[in-house]
Amino acid sequence: MAEVSPITPPAFTEAPKPQRSRLPLPIAFALGWLGLMLAVAVLADLVSPYAYTALDLRNRLSPPIGLGGTWLHPLGTDELGRDVLSRLISSIRTSLLIAFGATLIGAVVGTSLGLLAAQFRGLVEQAVMALVDFSASLPFLILALAVLAFFGNSLVLFICLLGLHAWERYARIARGLAISANAQGYAAAVRQLGASAWRVQGRHVLPNIASTLIVSMTLAFPEIILLESGLSFLGLGVQPPATSLGSMVGYGREYLTRAPWILLSPAAIIVTTTFAVSLLGDWLRDRLDPTLS
Repeated sequence: MAEVSPITPPAFTEAPKPQRSRLPLPIAFALGWLGLMLAVAVLADLVSPYAYTALDLRNRLSPPIGLGGTWLHPLGTDELGRDVLSRLISSIRTSLLIAFGATLIGAVVGTSLGLLAAQFRGLVEQAVMALVDFSASLPFLILALAVLAFFGNSLVLFICLLGLHAWERYARIARGLAISANAQGYAAAVRQLGASAWRVQGRHVLPNIASTLIVSMTLAFPEIILLESGLSFLGLGVQPPATSLGSMVGYGREYLTRAPWILLSPAAIIVTTTFAVSLLGDWLRDRLDPTLS
């Protein structure tokens, strides 16, 4: 009788542990830079070595460290002896406040009108889309000139004016996504349960389209920074004694050959910040947009 060999149990291999996805180096840089800018804006009064309006006439046009300057003014001084570093810190706070406020206003106004057009089709939708087309066709610079010349210039008015720059983009996106979401089964089911139209839009439709709107905000944020810088460069933005990144560039252009550090420091902040926000917006679009998966 043949001997039966014992059956050896199969060897079980340990399942590989899922690897943690690391942030790409450009995204880590973008998050770090934006975190630094937000920290500087919040703690501007604590980290600023001088008041941004303080004069030091004995050190007019003093060069920064590395070009013959001293640690008394690390980034040099301007034509009135004001510390460039202190003015740069105050300008970062002002420019970020304008950019955040204007982006939030544009997103709220555009999204609200887009949801309104998606909910009430027909005459309401046609009126909203006609307003969107009119706003998109109107040159914003001419509108800004007219408003600022008629009403005067103030920080609140300037933020609200920039908030109306690209609201039609949010309205188009919100309307299209809301119409698509209303056609889905979950919206119809909630509507049949007796939920009001605004509850369906606010509690069910808006959370499902929020990721695309957030990505749109990150892509519009650098446009607001550049627009504020351009208007301040032309003298239409933040008025003295307040300062912003664009106004610093505008004042520094007159001393470009004698004291280029007045212009280069805020220009470098503008370029780096817009680049960081653009990188973050592209990364969020790839992560949150389901059509790109």
